[in-house]
Amino acid sequence: MSTPSPRRRSRFIDATIDDYSAAHSTGPDAHQVALQRTTAERTGAAAGMQIGDDQAVLIEMIVRAMGARRAVEIGTFTGYSALAIARGLGPEGHLLCCDVSEQWTAIAREAWADAGVADRIELRIGPGLDTLRSLADGERFDFAFIDADKTGYAGYYDEVLARLRVGGLIVLDNMLQNGRVVEEAADADDVVAIRALNEAIVRDPRVRVVLLPIGDGVSVVQKV
Repeated sequence: MSTPSPRRRSRFIDATIDDYSAAHSTGPDAHQVALQRTTAERTGAAAGMQIGDDQAVLIEMIVRAMGARRAVEIGTFTGYSALAIARGLGPEGHLLCCDVSEQWTAIAREAWADAGVADRIELRIGPGLDTLRSLADGERFDFAFIDADKTGYAGYYDEVLARLRVGGLIVLDNMLQNGRVVEEAADADDVVAIRALNEAIVRDPRVRVVLLPIGDGVSVVQKV
């Protein structure tokens, strides 16, 4: 199997610098490359929802470095980000994945099994908020990844933050909306929702946040 070109989603970094960064970052392994190709073949244009190689490496490293053991993901698609999280958690970890699509997550289940991490992932099909609100009161997480419907982000953020341990992290994808968050005239529902959430998070006394311009913008939020 040939090695594909680095699959990154940077929209805000000079192309030459981005190419150099990709060449000096850990690339996808055989399982990740296979999942990228399967996703492209079976989901068509929707494959663009898959996170980039750089985001996957960053997430896996963060999860492993913080010693996380319990994680939740809102929006799983074909399982690329979940694979990264599960690897970071290690064999003693547990990842709860929330998604509404049986079709797309069927691809994820296959990929997780092939990569040997299926035993540490629990997938629940249904609206993410319903799943979160159905959890036992004592359920707590070390890490969360949010990459689902953008107008639902604020609700997911609040529900997850309430269940996050102090020092835990929430990573949110698509927080720059292809740069439209800074365009005052941009009034699409997704842009308005994410712009409002960015403002709310940076003013939230419960957290610290850094918004990184990789991919389509990744916010890393820590509960304090």
